[in-house]
Amino acid sequence: MKIPGSIWTLLIGIVLTLFSLWYGQNHGLLPVAATDEAVLVDGLFNTMMTVSIGLFLLVEGILIYSAFKFRRSPGDNTDAAPVFGNVPLEILWTAIPAIVVLGISIYSFEVYNSIGGFDPHDMHAATQPQAMKMPGSAIAATLSDNANQQKSDEAMQDPATAAVRNSDQIPQKNDAPGLGIVSPTIGASKDREGMSPEFAVNVTGMQYAWIFTYPDTGLVSSELHVPVGREVIANMSANDVIHAFWVPEFRLKQDVIPGRQTTIRFTPRVEGTYPLICAELCGPYHGAMNTKVIVEPQQTFDKWVQEQQVAQADTLNSAIALNPTEKSPNEFLAPYTSDLGINSEMLNQVSSHHH
Repeated sequence: MKIPGSIWTLLIGIVLTLFSLWYGQNHGLLPVAATDEAVLVDGLFNTMMTVSIGLFLLVEGILIYSAFKFRRSPGDNTDAAPVFGNVPLEILWTAIPAIVVLGISIYSFEVYNSIGGFDPHDMHAATQPQAMKMPGSAIAATLSDNANQQKSDEAMQDPATAAVRNSDQIPQKNDAPGLGIVSPTIGASKDREGMSPEFAVNVTGMQYAWIFTYPDTGLVSSELHVPVGREVIANMSANDVIHAFWVPEFRLKQDVIPGRQTTIRFTPRVEGTYPLICAELCGPYHGAMNTKVIVEPQQTFDKWVQEQQVAQADTLNSAIALNPTEKSPNEFLAPYTSDLGINSEMLNQVSSHHH
């Protein structure tokens, strides 16, 4: 008994759909989702993978089938029947991609908005009279610049951050390149809109290293430690060129810009050690600009903070007691700072700032 073509089409469609749905959720192409935001991004990626696999198999399957089914028979030199178009088919293969693209666009916007891609609270930092003096985009730029200025000032109140960020060479405030230039921000997720982050860290990028300062404790570190389950805000700026803060397991990436403060908020959920990579070509040793993000329980984090406070205090006491006057500050401090993961190039930059 010959199975009708319509039945074959239905069966093939069901198989393709089931396979696409399965592979879209089980492709194994992404690393562990270590933050709340990563789960949302993965949902979008999996949806795109499902649709892409289905369309790929459908199109390639039809091409391969047609290449065998309608190939020229041996000895047949006749012309094929002329085809002048098929309007319903053309409408179908135009409408389906349009619907797919529109659907993914809406989904992408929703995910971006859900992880704090738009922070409406930044738009209320300036006073109303200032805003009324300027039209349109100028208002938005000024509001954003004022909000950025306030964030930058708050970060620089931490003495350790002020020392690390070489503000004499590249000022960290009042230096917006012009109207319309705003600092990128990934703000609070929807469920935390209007709420303050639970944990803050100031991040400084420089060729070719990351330095982290903790405002609450005054610690300086070359690797980022954060407690699991607490929302983190990273206030970031660069000392020289544009860098980019990227942790693949967090599914978040944010530019780190000289003279500007950018921010990113995330909530780590999976304990572990993850690579932090500079994702912006920043010079000849760009590939070496990486460090670690360590997500750990609150108790472990508190213990690390205590250990670092003791270690840094001991280092400072040793420095004060042993410094011979004939050595320059950076020559003398080099052995001690190496224990903290700070290399000589960073030390020279900080030292030049103070001179």
